[in-house]
Amino acid sequence: MSPFDRPVGPRSLAVRAEAGTAAAEVLRRVLAEDGARLVLLVPDPHARFAAVELAAPFAAEVVDSGYGVCSYVFAWTPEREPLPETGPLKPYLGGFGDLRVRLDAATAFPLGDRTWAVVGDAEFPSGEPAGLAPRTVLRTQLARLEEHGLVPSIGIEHEVVFRTPEGDPLTGHGVDYAVGGTERLAPLLADLRSATAGLGVESARAECHPGQYEVVLRHRDALAACDDALLLQMLTRRAAARHGARADYLAAPEAGQGNSCHVHLSLSTSDGPAGFRSALGAFLAGVLRDARALSAVWAPTWNSYVRLRTAPFSPRELRWGPDDRTSAIRLCETPRWEFRFAGADAQPHLVVAALLAAGTAGLAEQLSPPDAGTLCGQLASSPWEALALLEEGRVAALLGEDVAAQQAALLREELDAALGSVTDLHRRRGALRS
Repeated sequence: MSPFDRPVGPRSLAVRAEAGTAAAEVLRRVLAEDGARLVLLVPDPHARFAAVELAAPFAAEVVDSGYGVCSYVFAWTPEREPLPETGPLKPYLGGFGDLRVRLDAATAFPLGDRTWAVVGDAEFPSGEPAGLAPRTVLRTQLARLEEHGLVPSIGIEHEVVFRTPEGDPLTGHGVDYAVGGTERLAPLLADLRSATAGLGVESARAECHPGQYEVVLRHRDALAACDDALLLQMLTRRAAARHGARADYLAAPEAGQGNSCHVHLSLSTSDGPAGFRSALGAFLAGVLRDARALSAVWAPTWNSYVRLRTAPFSPRELRWGPDDRTSAIRLCETPRWEFRFAGADAQPHLVVAALLAAGTAGLAEQLSPPDAGTLCGQLASSPWEALALLEEGRVAALLGEDVAAQQAALLREELDAALGSVTDLHRRRGALRS
């Protein structure tokens, strides 16, 4: 068994740290060899990596010492422009200094050509964790859940649309569970299977909409699940580019269509899976109570709300049901919950952290879940509504004031960018007035 394997099932933070220590010993030797390269990855707030590439022999030293990355990567726009320097964002924007990225060697994954991708945690020069880093936010919530004697196992499934450079889907029609009709995708998908071997892909299939595919990663600890979900997206985009195509992770590829980030979650204790009537029920009740307040996490972009408002399998109504894909939360076998709120544009570390924060609050308050099918409210129907919810304070109570302020700044910038743009919709409707 390789120290870089992705074990199936839950791992506590302590067990995961032990795995990282063992992996670091091997990684140092690998990166010291002539021709070896390290791609150091840091998840940012926009569901992508910031990256630094390092070559041997210096790459091996970085395993112990870490390496610097500009602090604004946690306070920038999708176009990599800094957000306004206000409140909790000032430490990340004032002077644009370096944060130290400490490698998590357990994340190491071979990219080929003697190159290794490794994800890291960011900290200030003082050693204090960077509180706005999505990995830090998730670690905090995992530690809080462990105080209740529980550890989660997470499986993430993403949908993606493959397009030509001109923007046309690689299939002209929906291909849900299809074999025939997907021939144009076959070379790209074969390349992707090769590139992701060892990542722990559970299944892949054609999906509902033109050019759409779904890839599911096997259950693993929460940090690994989120890191690997972003790594899978990176590898998918690279494979698409090699075939003259592009991979589209928009939440709504078109009106009436949805690309989702469904999160499958189960809880375990030292004695095995937690029972529905106890931990899982209280956890569910907490998520249902706070899901509306957390709308901006599930739906961080203007496009996110097109998905929530128009795509029929992207439910805005908050209810749960046993094996019911029309519900916002589906109870599967095991027992395992499928949380269907988030779009493919959502940041997975923050999505899982928000689920854990809300669920842990339900555990702490010993909440009781509603009956299946009971309507418990709705997610926000617009980015303005989501912004107002952010400013009410519940997100700050769950994820911290700094994270709530960061999410509000990001959503305000998203609205400013949308309202400062002229789109095809504007032109079409303007033409109708002539």
